[in-house]
Amino acid sequence: MTVHFDGLTLDWLGYATLRIEGDDSVVYFDPGRYGVLTGEWEPHDDVAHPPAQDYDAHDADVVCVTHVHHYDPDGIRRVANDDTTLVVFEGIDVHRTDRDLDRPADLPYDRVEVSMEDDRLVEDLPLWTVPAYNNPDGPNVDETGEPIHPKGIGCGFLVAVDGTRVFWPGDTDVLPGHGELDADVFVPSIAKNYTMDRHEAADLAEEMAPGLVLPMHYNTFEALESDSGAFATDVARRGVPVALDER
Repeated sequence: MTVHFDGLTLDWLGYATLRIEGDDSVVYFDPGRYGVLTGEWEPHDDVAHPPAQDYDAHDADVVCVTHVHHYDPDGIRRVANDDTTLVVFEGIDVHRTDRDLDRPADLPYDRVEVSMEDDRLVEDLPLWTVPAYNNPDGPNVDETGEPIHPKGIGCGFLVAVDGTRVFWPGDTDVLPGHGELDADVFVPSIAKNYTMDRHEAADLAEEMAPGLVLPMHYNTFEALESDSGAFATDVARRGVPVALDER
């Protein structure tokens, strides 16, 4: 799905992968995982966006990775080039996954590590991070009662491209401070598990009042199913513009 907003071109490529293009910069959030850039993912019939087919753009100026669950070296290689800067959460530990992954330090790109609350200038782009985690007393916990995304596992990104601020909160519940962020484009997860759901994302969208809401990270597989049409209707009724592709 391609959306044009305030001079930017935004492409949701599936799952948590978003491409942002401005006049002189291309930024990716969380490229890859589950075959969204290779066409290997088998989407549901009601999936909002089909996976890319052998995507090899190599056009990224900046690649932002929120946490280890979304860290995919192959996906990064498909969008990066020799001049790409990789911005990764400092807590990414490949030993916390059963996937066989190269460490971020072993990838052949300039690398910037960020904390949960950081502000940087990366390739002339202002970039801020915010905490991303599940509340211990919330619904997104495992069978032992521990948060699926504990505090310290990752971050969200707010990036200004040509002065337009795009906010991807990452895999997180709605947290204190989210509603106070100055974001022009809000790209929330609306999945039924692991993150804020569509109801919470709609409440947050109303509080933030961005110029556009572009939901992603849903309907990749059963655990991430969501009624995206109901979300879009809910947000629009609150007076917040929303973009949705229901193919």
